[in-house]
Amino acid sequence: MSDADNHSGTSRDGKSSPEGTGLVPDLVMALRFFSRLPSGRQPHAVPNLDRIARILPLASILIGLGPAGVLLLGIAGGIPPLFAAIAAAACSAIVTGAMSEDAAADAADGLFGGNTAERRLKILKDSRHGTYGVLTIVFLVGLKASALAALTVNGGLAAAMLWLAAGLVARSGGLYIAMALPPARTVGASATAGRLSRNAFGFGLVFALVIAVILAVPFVSPLGVMAALAIGAAVAFGWTRLCDRLVGGQTGDLIGALQALLEIALLATFMTIIAG
Repeated sequence: MSDADNHSGTSRDGKSSPEGTGLVPDLVMALRFFSRLPSGRQPHAVPNLDRIARILPLASILIGLGPAGVLLLGIAGGIPPLFAAIAAAACSAIVTGAMSEDAAADAADGLFGGNTAERRLKILKDSRHGTYGVLTIVFLVGLKASALAALTVNGGLAAAMLWLAAGLVARSGGLYIAMALPPARTVGASATAGRLSRNAFGFGLVFALVIAVILAVPFVSPLGVMAALAIGAAVAFGWTRLCDRLVGGQTGDLIGALQALLEIALLATFMTIIAG
């Protein structure tokens, strides 16, 4: 689809969409792409990654506020940290439709369940989960809940703010693969949304980093935040290289999987710094 088509405000069925362009329409587009939050009844415009990337940090705050609030209130109410963390992770799955977890499961099945690029892409497209996928969901949720519970050692507010910061960077940083690699196939969410430009990715990432630093620095030293970001950058680069080697491009599942990996990497780093 051409750039003009992507920005024209046409819906998936080809009809004119009132969604249009601008701050609010772009925010609605980002929320629809990354969450299940209510976003009005207007027809869905064809997703455009350049528009989404620039506004994604604001969308990420809206997406993360509910789950972070559940964690904060749970700890403030005296609920055991692990229980509160699992409840908050469940809330996050409801808000997002568990899209990053599902994507990571599909990515695990596809990348490691096939022996050719064609076979891997075919498995990636299959909505059913195999052993790799099921285990990936278990590990992701378990690691997230464990890290969140550990972060509550400094109180619920610290855990909630650090989780918000991690989510901001993970969601915007996960788009790195969409900028670095072409779509691996001609159909699907990633191909429909188009190739992400460097300018749009850079603007969105810097925006996310600024907000994340403001959220995290009161609870983790600036050096600690830099260490977390460096580890996140290494994860993004490594995942992108792996996807390029195994399937020769990116898909929506591979973007979502990177988001999930980045969130765990950042939370784990924050947890290690606080525990140290």
